[in-house]
Amino acid sequence: MLRYMYNRTSPCWIGGSTEPLTGFTWRGGCERETTGIQIWSEVFVIDKPNGTKVAVLLMDTQGAFDSQSTIKDCATVFALSTMTSSVQVYNLSQNIQEDDLQHLQLFTEYGRLAMEEIYQKPFQTLMFLIRDWSYPYEHAYGLEGGKNFLEKRLQVKQNQHEELQNVRKHIHSCFSNLGCFLLPHPGLKVATNPNFDGRLNDIDEDFKNELRNLVPLLLAPENLVEKEISGSKVTCRDLVEYFKAYIKIYQGEELPHPKSMLQATAEANNLAAVAGAKDLYSKGMEQVCGGDKPYIAPSDLEQKHQDFRESAVRQFRSVKKMGGEEFCQRYQEQLEVEIDEIYANFVKHNDGKNIFYAARTPATLFAVMFAMYLTSGLTGFLGMNSIATLCNLVLGMALISFCTWAYVKYSGEFREVGTAIDQIAEAIWEQRNPRKVLKPMSDNLMEDHMKQSVKNSIKAGLTEQVSHHARLKTD
Repeated sequence: MLRYMYNRTSPCWIGGSTEPLTGFTWRGGCERETTGIQIWSEVFVIDKPNGTKVAVLLMDTQGAFDSQSTIKDCATVFALSTMTSSVQVYNLSQNIQEDDLQHLQLFTEYGRLAMEEIYQKPFQTLMFLIRDWSYPYEHAYGLEGGKNFLEKRLQVKQNQHEELQNVRKHIHSCFSNLGCFLLPHPGLKVATNPNFDGRLNDIDEDFKNELRNLVPLLLAPENLVEKEISGSKVTCRDLVEYFKAYIKIYQGEELPHPKSMLQATAEANNLAAVAGAKDLYSKGMEQVCGGDKPYIAPSDLEQKHQDFRESAVRQFRSVKKMGGEEFCQRYQEQLEVEIDEIYANFVKHNDGKNIFYAARTPATLFAVMFAMYLTSGLTGFLGMNSIATLCNLVLGMALISFCTWAYVKYSGEFREVGTAIDQIAEAIWEQRNPRKVLKPMSDNLMEDHMKQSVKNSIKAGLTEQVSHHARLKTD
């Protein structure tokens, strides 16, 4: 498969006849080689015939029921690989036995529960790969013979025992597509030679011919199956969220309950939707006030924020999600909180582009120094030496702060000190804000005016009463 992905445009992609097989680690023998799940480190980006790009990951897992694995290990590996793959190749030897189907039912039990939640088949394609097929006279090698064989093996009959019927119904209900490919035996040199290293000249011709049919059937651009969960296509970023959720749920000693797996899938499904919506918001805001964009008015920035925020929430709601309305509402609230946090960073970034905002700290320090200089001179002239000394002290501190701030901005060192100076200057600036200064002044003037009006009214009233009393006395 790796050879095909690296050389798919070549008709001789299968390699030279004397070329050893490299890639995933492998060897012959009766003991296992692969442990757990291995994913090839390179992601293959393929252009499909419809113009879309698909990222292809090749994943290799350990075999089931070897001498070192518990039932939990086998179920974990099979469940993880099936839930994260669009095509699962179920590699069996010589035939499909009843115990193979029962093991498959056990491993896909999570799918049955998930199906009850989303009303869809939880898994996509299961390909039975029967190696060392010894009955080509009954069913021919390849896909067509495998299809006929699988239909016969998975057929539900009226006279079958109920247990056998349930196994087959379960498998049909869990996978959207079932296939089977029959591979011949690769030859005695492969089976018995301890020095076999994968060279094609040691493999039987029938096996190589069927291999040339099998690999493109799975990996050719027109045959690629894109991963879907709950009816939505999974992106690379989404897949990371699913892996995180599944690994977290499998960290315990016990095999997780299917309900826990469903919960983990729903959580990853919603987290993937949150990540996609956040990405939409961030890209929109980057177009408005990104690093190479000029300063934008705060009111315009807030309006753009509201527009992109609504678009992100709308996209989150439009994605098919698992877990129910109340469960999804929690993640929508999380999305809104995270968007507001991103917006706060964009506001700071935008303010940093404002030349007047950047000059706020030195301007504030200069204003403090100028005010202290004038106050010191005036109070010294009036003989208030203690106040003049205090003003000179504040003037000196402001000068030292300005020099320190300039050094921090120039050298990039002692950034915490520079941040503290900025915060102090910001606080002073806010106190010197004309609206905050003028409002108390206007309130005081209005209060004085009202007091004076009241005094004048009282005074006028008393004068009138005295005059009236005088007139009465004269009369």
